[in-house]
Parts: sequence; structure tokens; C-alpha cells
Amino acid sequence: MRFVMFYHTLVSDWNHGNAHFLRGVATELLARGHRVVILEPRDSWSRANLLAEAGPTAIDRFHRAYPTLTSVRYGPDELDLDRLLAGTDVVLVHEWNDPALVAAIGRHRAVSGGYRLFFHDTHHRSVSRPEEMEAYELEHYDGVLAFGDVIRRRYVEMGWTKRAWTWHEAADHRVFRPIESRRLDGDLVWIGNWGDDERTTELEEFLLEPAASLGLRIRMHGVRYPAAAVERLERAGVEYSGWTPNFNVPAVFARFRATVHIPRRPYVEALPGIPTIRVFEALACGMPLLSAPWDDAEGLFTAGRDYLMARDGGEMRRMMRELMSDERAARALADHGRRTILARHTCVHRVDELLRIAATLEPAPAGRSA
Repeated sequence: MRFVMFYHTLVSDWNHGNAHFLRGVATELLARGHRVVILEPRDSWSRANLLAEAGPTAIDRFHRAYPTLTSVRYGPDELDLDRLLAGTDVVLVHEWNDPALVAAIGRHRAVSGGYRLFFHDTHHRSVSRPEEMEAYELEHYDGVLAFGDVIRRRYVEMGWTKRAWTWHEAADHRVFRPIESRRLDGDLVWIGNWGDDERTTELEEFLLEPAASLGLRIRMHGVRYPAAAVERLERAGVEYSGWTPNFNVPAVFARFRATVHIPRRPYVEALPGIPTIRVFEALACGMPLLSAPWDDAEGLFTAGRDYLMARDGGEMRRMMRELMSDERAARALADHGRRTILARHTCVHRVDELLRIAATLEPAPAGRSA
């Protein structure tokens, strides 16, 4: 089968978590013998910020890490959809695309037919900024692939689409796996973006304060940390190390004893059942995981066996102490979490799901809408 995928960027994961899942899905499709074409705009903000922070070597590192993955960059008015989509079986259009492009692809499908067409949503805008999502014209799409059931229901309830499927993110098990290291750089590592003050209070309560009270050594990786946040980390004795490529995360995990999941407030308050992709990736790496509160409404994991979840800062401090002092318990937790990922939440599973969904749909004939 031939897949064409319109996404913000494949090559940059600077403040762009969707690149993680895209890479894993594309890798799995290629491994099964499918053809994959990935389109990304020439002026993507993630790639521009990556180049500004890390230089062109960051792009070279991506290509070395993913030698089978390539993308086609395009500028305004450069896409010939007739040529590009000829002979295509499945088209995925991510929700970070310009509404005009989303609409143009829909119109092309209505006139030309021949392929299944999905809109892929991996963000909270449908709940937090619905007026933005109303700008997308999805009339001629087969439906929406939503990264959580609450988002799937939202699309249907708002009348934005007639059909939607839950398509959770997952770990690329080829990249995210346990790595042995003889070097220990610290106790806790947190990898994530500061971003818009959506979890500043939670970072204090569930990471900085309990770890400081126990004298634990912390490293933090991520981008969009304002100067005040960096100063706060320096005062707390935290090693702030900026951006690291996502494919390097398993090697980072290998040099620490545990990591922490601290979801952004919009996810906790409005999107129950949707963890960040870093939960899948940490567990896939066999990393002991501590978590701030979130509602696993869809039963993806088992709290207490795949990871430990603290209700408040005091409970997080107790869990940190126990995890740091009981290596056997930490290893049992990490092993259980990894088994859960391998059994249910890899990109292999998600490609299986995508192919099953596509198989239920007949390609729309030319001249008719979905």
C-alpha cells in the first residue's frame, strides 16, 4: 500500500512531540513493505527553532538515527495533489496543518476519490480552543483518528465529523528499549518542555520540592524554559541541559535511576485517559516511572504496577524515597511497565489498528464525497 502523510515535520522534535509517533509509525509501515511519503512545510517552526538552537548537525543526527525515513519539504503553492496522490491508498493529515491545505486535500478526495483520508488529532485544541478546530473542513474525510477517546467523542458531538476512531500514541520499540550503562549521572531525570506555565506549579510540587527534600540529583531536558525557570532550577541545584534529540532519550534514561511524568494541566482537567507519549517511551525503556495525578480513564496501564502515582507532593516524596532505596522494587516496577508496552502499546500495535480501520472503508469513487 502507498501512504501519504501530511505533518508539521518529521525531522525535528523541538517542542514537537508528534514527531515521535510519526517516526515510529512510518518506520513500522516501511518495515512491512509499504511505501511512505511524508510531506512537511518548508517553513515549519519546529525545524526553524531546532536549527537556531542546535544547528544543521541536529538534522544530520536525525538522518543517521533514522536512515530509512525521509520527508519532502514544500512551500506555498508548490503541492500538485493530482501528481502527489496518484496511486495512493491511505492519506493522513495532521491537525497542525494549515486549514486551507486540509480543505484542499478534502476537495481533491471528493473529486478524485481512490484513497482513504484521515484527519489525525494529537492535541488538546478541540477542547481548549474549539473555535480554531471549527476552521477545519472535514466534510470529505473518512473520519478522524483521535489520540484519546475524549477527543474522538468531541469531534462527533460537535458535528465536525461523522466518524472518528481512538488511535492512541505509542512507543517505537525499535528505538525505545533498555540500554545498559556503567555510568550514573544522577537520581532523577525529567524530559519535557516548560511551556506556557501549564504545569509550573505541578513541577514544583511533584518534582523539585520532594527531590530537594531528599537530596536527590536531578537533570531536566527540554525547551521553552523562560529565564525565571532556569534561575529557579539553578537555585535548586538542578542540572538543566536543554534540548536533547528524542532518539537519544534511551541513552539518557540509562544514566539515571527513575523519571517522572508531570502532565500539563489541560490534559489533567479536560482530557482524561490521555498521557503524553513520554509515558509510553519511558516504560518501553524499562525506566521506573513516578507520576503526578492523571486519570487513566481508558485503562491503558495499571497504576502501582506499571508506574507509581502520587496524589500530592508528600506522597511523591515517600515514593521517591522508597524507589531510591529499594532496587528490587524499582526493577519489578520497570519490568512490568515494559511488558505492558510490548504487549499493547508499540507502534506495531498502532499500525495494526490503522490497517484494520482502513480495511473497513471502501475508497471513495471519483466525484463523490465520503
